[in-house]
Amino acid sequence: MRPLTNDRPKALVEVGGKALVDHALDRLVEAGVTRAVVNVHYFADALEAHLKARATPAIAISDERALLLETGGGLKKARPLLGEGPIFVANIDSVWTETAPALNALAEAWDPERMDALLLLAPLSQTLGFDGPGDFFRAEDGRLSHRGGAASAPYAYVGFQIFKPALVDGGPDNAPFSIFPSWMAAAERGRLFGVVLDGFWMHVGDPEARDAAEARLAS
Repeated sequence: MRPLTNDRPKALVEVGGKALVDHALDRLVEAGVTRAVVNVHYFADALEAHLKARATPAIAISDERALLLETGGGLKKARPLLGEGPIFVANIDSVWTETAPALNALAEAWDPERMDALLLLAPLSQTLGFDGPGDFFRAEDGRLSHRGGAASAPYAYVGFQIFKPALVDGGPDNAPFSIFPSWMAAAERGRLFGVVLDGFWMHVGDPEARDAAEARLAS
């Protein structure tokens, strides 16, 4: 995201006059979330100061100043703050417009008896800033299978999910690792599901994508 991150973390890059972290937190608050855990690393002091100005949700900090731990490692480090119940997990590089509240749909579809993770997905035709071949196939009952060796798949992962945090407990302590193996293990058990976004998703991964997302929001 350089040069936009020369003096700030990616979470504080603005899209449409709002920091990316606030786009994510505002969506969570709209879905009824009252407490969030935010991991900090790059320009951590600036991000913490920004978060202190928010009234909602209540925010706890998981400190990754010493080492950025990736998706799985970050969840493992934050486990004492997360509890044992299912949680929303959010990436901050996602912005979207919606016809119906996406996170409410995710919460309503969640079934802990059948699911270990429930991902928010977007059809490739309804994305901006995402140039990959797609991530998942989705069966009629919502079960997901990864693209694997296929040339393409119809859905991209939006960066928001409901997830059972105990799934990362087997990962190493204080070491980077990905959440992806937990997804694949859940898929093998038939317990990885997806909900399709009723809207349009913008992946904000670089300055050009940020500008394109701003233009889309302005229109």
